[in-house]
Amino acid sequence: MSSTHAQDTPTLGRETIAVRGVKKYFGPTRALDGASFSARAGEIHAIVGGNGCGKSTMAKVVSGILPVDGGSVSILGETPATPAESRALGISTVYQEVLVADESSVVDNIFMGSDRLFSKSLSQARKVERARQLMEELSGEAVDPYTLAGTLPLSIKQWITIARALLSDPKILILDESSAALDFDSTERLFDKMRALRDNGATVLIVTHRIAELIRISDRATVLRDGRDVGVLEKHEITERNLLSLMTGEDRSAHGIAHAAPQPETAERALKGRGLSVWPNSRTFDFDLRRGEIVGIAGLDGQGQDAFVRVLAGVRPALSGLVQVADRSGTWSPVRNLKEAVAGKIAYVSGDRKREGIFASLSIFENMVMPLYRERKRAGILSLIDFQSLVTTFRREADNLMIKFGVKEDRITSLSGGNQQKVLIGRGFAMRPDIIILNDPARGIDVGAKAELYKHLRSFAEQGKAVVYLSSEIEEFLGFATRVIVFRDGLPFDSFDGRNLEPKRVLEAMFGQTDGTGLASSHGLVPKRAASAPNDGRASRAFDGVRVRVDVPASVKAAMRSGGDQTARRPPTERFIVPEPTQVPYAPKAVRIVEFDAEGRRKDRGAP
Repeated sequence: MSSTHAQDTPTLGRETIAVRGVKKYFGPTRALDGASFSARAGEIHAIVGGNGCGKSTMAKVVSGILPVDGGSVSILGETPATPAESRALGISTVYQEVLVADESSVVDNIFMGSDRLFSKSLSQARKVERARQLMEELSGEAVDPYTLAGTLPLSIKQWITIARALLSDPKILILDESSAALDFDSTERLFDKMRALRDNGATVLIVTHRIAELIRISDRATVLRDGRDVGVLEKHEITERNLLSLMTGEDRSAHGIAHAAPQPETAERALKGRGLSVWPNSRTFDFDLRRGEIVGIAGLDGQGQDAFVRVLAGVRPALSGLVQVADRSGTWSPVRNLKEAVAGKIAYVSGDRKREGIFASLSIFENMVMPLYRERKRAGILSLIDFQSLVTTFRREADNLMIKFGVKEDRITSLSGGNQQKVLIGRGFAMRPDIIILNDPARGIDVGAKAELYKHLRSFAEQGKAVVYLSSEIEEFLGFATRVIVFRDGLPFDSFDGRNLEPKRVLEAMFGQTDGTGLASSHGLVPKRAASAPNDGRASRAFDGVRVRVDVPASVKAAMRSGGDQTARRPPTERFIVPEPTQVPYAPKAVRIVEFDAEGRRKDRGAP
């Protein structure tokens, strides 16, 4: 092995996890049907497979959450039967669902379960300081330990669950789809932490659908299909082709069929926004959505893109401006809330299924077709729900999205996380919308289901309908999005043509490293406007965001010319302003303000 790869080649230790012929049944469903795998100290081991193959069940078996119906499990030489026994052995688990108590603070969530009934592990002051350090180390930003978890974005909640797992310096860390709620930058920090644990002799077990990430981070991978293990790949064997071949039983690649980004046949608009702003005190912008196109929305986590798609879908109001939707006759109607959005035939699909998607106490069938109850009626004034037509709709969407389930009357919580997400996507299609807005919908969905989703969205757009698709994975836009708009600091920062999309350029825009000229082009915010329109200065080249014009006072100009007034040459300082959530609705993350010296030179002292 060459020295350039030395840091990625761990020294493997003893076997820490040994699972042999494990079976686990949920009624008639065989989640695990004789599956086996093993992991060693000092390695990152991936469990891979399609939705419903048993990955998350396997993680819960190893964690002591689920008892097995057959086979044997040995963890560090023991067989834990409860989560408490697993923790005592040094096992920490981050589950697929983001498990935080919304009404509790960040520090209380992190230290939840760490204290005994009559004793504390640390004083409150030390807990607060430890929580502050952990969250800044993991999330890359300062997080107030006293903030209620329910007020934080999904990605920060995910970091809270990861911080909770890392408190005990685990011997075995299990991560079940833990990067699904994280953007590129956050995922890199998580990978660094995983490598550090591996190099210190810990076993890191990951469950993920993100094949590109899996290839980069894993030392070995076990592939499951239909509850059975079908192969183990060493690091040099972990390729997209090998993984997909084992996952599907076919020799194929996810990119075997090339597609061109769809292009609208006419300039007819389906939706428009004028004078919009989604962050307080930010500049306004316009946006047009044409019939027959798929608009991709990207950005680092917390840069305003999530708020933007929610505004378009009527989930939350814009801070300024108005969104309007056009019917087939060209009549425009406002979209200020969900009721108006549904009336305008706009459907919204959230990636946060736990909080905004599923009804955990209801069946799979009810979760998909519930929005159709009012319109599918019969028997005149009796207004009886037409269940037969609803069953037909359910079967069609379940088949289209390849949802794996026992019977439709089962609770939705009986499904794997990926299949739950498919139900929500099916609900969106079942509403027969003209516009569908998806907020990171493929989180937790396997590669085969993603391909089916892309196919249906393409077909949807080809019918003269429109799609807005937010994703934290740049690769999802390739050959799929008509144009991609990148958000930064609560505003559209740059835009790219989907026909010649370069992931590197999109990533550069996410970090503020492009000139923003795409916004005024034919693939920008308002494609109909002339691409040759003069740049108004709203997006010029700046390496840390959008450059703005600053009027320099006459006294400072005079000092610059004379060089004699040293009071005008104060050293630059940085201030952090955190708006009070009770005063400013939908407050963004901390804003960095950088001052300039009298000669106009920026003195950046580094990222906060």
